[in-house]
Amino acid sequence: MNLDLLFDNLTNPALLFFILGIIAVYLKSDLEIPANSSKFISLYLLFSIGFKGGQELSHEGFTTEVLWSMLFGVGAAIFIPLYTFFILKKRFGVFDAGAVAAAYGSVSAVTFVTAVSYLESMQMTLHGHMVAIMALMESPAIIAGLILISINNKSHSEKIKKRNALKHSLTNGSVLLIMGSLIIGFMASAKQAEGIKPFTDDIFKGFLAIFLLDMGIVSGRKLNSLLSKGWFPFAFAIIIPLVNGVLVGFLSSMVTEDISSRFIFAVLAASASYIAVPAAMKITVPKANPGLFLPMALAVTFPVNITIGMPVYYYIVSNF
Repeated sequence: MNLDLLFDNLTNPALLFFILGIIAVYLKSDLEIPANSSKFISLYLLFSIGFKGGQELSHEGFTTEVLWSMLFGVGAAIFIPLYTFFILKKRFGVFDAGAVAAAYGSVSAVTFVTAVSYLESMQMTLHGHMVAIMALMESPAIIAGLILISINNKSHSEKIKKRNALKHSLTNGSVLLIMGSLIIGFMASAKQAEGIKPFTDDIFKGFLAIFLLDMGIVSGRKLNSLLSKGWFPFAFAIIIPLVNGVLVGFLSSMVTEDISSRFIFAVLAASASYIAVPAAMKITVPKANPGLFLPMALAVTFPVNITIGMPVYYYIVSNF
């Protein structure tokens, strides 16, 4: 692997702001991003990615490759929870295994946003249909996790409200915003899109840096709660995402030869949801412990992906 590529990623300002957030927690600094500002920035990032994706999609058209790519993405989102559940079941029990499996089968919109920025640094363009695939991969993993819990749950008193989970996974704010922005971007003409380009393009990296600073602060706070769980959650949160990313990045050559799309597939497979899945599990599986799957996804897997993961996935899709 190109060491210059790895070094460039490790010295990326957005990543360094993430590390600064973690350092601030361990120095017991009072540095924090106000909750309302953090929410606004996250909404902005999703809106910007969705809108630009819609613009790209309007120039692409719907092809056989796009259809197969969508099916491939959904298939990966279902397969990952299926195999990880049985790795986790003996260690964590049915409820926590199902929640963790769903988190790792689903996707992280923030990791996706960071991957888009990484692509831009490599002078590559995100294809619009990959935004739609990212949104499509969110719900199947949640549903698969709930089905696995239902099948393996021997306590009939603990019913899983599948209808509520399905509704929540489809109307989740991040999914709704990015899909809505995708459709609006698709409908808007190039001239209309040019009018908001300073907002959707020019300030994107600055907002991403501030958002990752906030993510670093949140991760630093969550990391301590995971230390008491032993070595297994850490090992799983590091190894499994890298395996998923490399495997899916390699297999994605079956549906597309485009390097940028294959890279995004790898990142999506390697990412873990720490927004949609925790919210869905809180509603449907209250016995699942958020102090387990939330720190695993946010405090371990997320930083692993944005430091060493992305250069590895890019190397795989560029050379195999």
